[in-house]
Amino acid sequence: MAVLATTRTLIAATLPVVFLCDQVQYVSAQTTSVLPPLAPSPSAAPPTSRGLHSLFVAAGKLYFGNTFDVNVFNDSAYQAIADDVNEFGMVVPENSQKWGPIQPTEGDFQFGNTDAVLDKVEANGQMFRCHALTWHSQLPTFVQNGTWTRETLTAAIQTHISTVVTRYKSQCYSWDVVNEALNENGTFRDSVFLRVLGTDYLPISFLAAAEADPSAKLYYNDFNLETSQRKADGAARIVQIIRDGGARIDGLGFQAHLRAGITPTQANLTATLKRFTDLGLEVTLSELDIALNITDGPPTREMLAQQAADYVSAVGACLAVPKCVGITVWQFTDKYSWIPGTFPGLGDACLYTSNFTKKPAYFAVENLLISVAESVKAVVSGEAAGVSSNGTINGAGGNNGTSSGGFNGTASGLPGTVEGGGVVGDNEAADAALRSGGSLSRGWGDGHSVVSCVLGVMAALVIL
Repeated sequence: MAVLATTRTLIAATLPVVFLCDQVQYVSAQTTSVLPPLAPSPSAAPPTSRGLHSLFVAAGKLYFGNTFDVNVFNDSAYQAIADDVNEFGMVVPENSQKWGPIQPTEGDFQFGNTDAVLDKVEANGQMFRCHALTWHSQLPTFVQNGTWTRETLTAAIQTHISTVVTRYKSQCYSWDVVNEALNENGTFRDSVFLRVLGTDYLPISFLAAAEADPSAKLYYNDFNLETSQRKADGAARIVQIIRDGGARIDGLGFQAHLRAGITPTQANLTATLKRFTDLGLEVTLSELDIALNITDGPPTREMLAQQAADYVSAVGACLAVPKCVGITVWQFTDKYSWIPGTFPGLGDACLYTSNFTKKPAYFAVENLLISVAESVKAVVSGEAAGVSSNGTINGAGGNNGTSSGGFNGTASGLPGTVEGGGVVGDNEAADAALRSGGSLSRGWGDGHSVVSCVLGVMAALVIL
């Protein structure tokens, strides 16, 4: 008997269709073409914003977050947005918990900056994601240049992790226990930890973190896992090494520092995320930004459209994977983005401009989340469809639309139509419709809500 088992099951099944209904039309998991407009027409203005975090939670996820540190505390315009729990429900301290800032000399722990960030987070009612414990970069001199044996370096790692994690026990949703341990080819990055301890430093770190705070989720975190098969293979080896060492690992952080136009497709990123959830892990996009090439000047309309589509693909991939628990952007505004200072010629990577204006990418993500959140609400409350025992979805299809059918059925509603579709594999409904000669049509400026399109095509989906 077909049932609407969970909100997340619904999201995973409907997501490709949502892309087709959204402001940025993501036509197929195999294509990266984008059909602007960059902003809706005056006759079809987007609904009043409810905030990305609130929308993401309504779509079945745990959080949509941001990173900042004490350097932005005096920027009132920044704080007005960053402190809004509806916009950002999770905060990561950008630098203050890394080994160098928090223990600059042996035994001298400097908690003041992290405490200040946490005080603000708690006052706002936000969650706290903690970052990072064992990392080759931003190490203090005493660690980087010390003369170590296996015993003394093991003790130094254990002392550092125990002291820092205990300080914030029960206040961190998760910890990035080990950060960026891999080269691009999937081999292990040279570091003082690897040279002295080999890969044993991985389970040593995770065991120490688990002992200090049994309730925190423990993550491995790295970049380019989304784009490099060999690096993703290396991350899978890390998971096994940690488990073979008797330690617990709960999640994998995909940093998702991406470049517009060369990001993975939604289908490919979904498959990569699912590879690791199939190992029993939860996953997150832990540091999302999507940079533009600004060597020749400010971004063009077409560049912003591509960036918007790529943000939708990334967010959509998380929506499509039930155990992708959330997304954190690595600064919401270009004003404080790390990208230009690290990669000359790249920039404008964030959802807001330096003047705190929302970009097309923001509205594209917002509209996607509105579509999914409203569809989930409608179906769970019985407004969008009824489910029969033979797996057919029947009932109202949208704004005065009607719908019927299940596998290989036909669905129609206003303002879009999908024909010849059905559910093929996990997330291929829209592609199946197109491959089998079906069609989809909608216009952003036609006066209809994007939600009605989603509801119209949902009757083609059987949710098991």
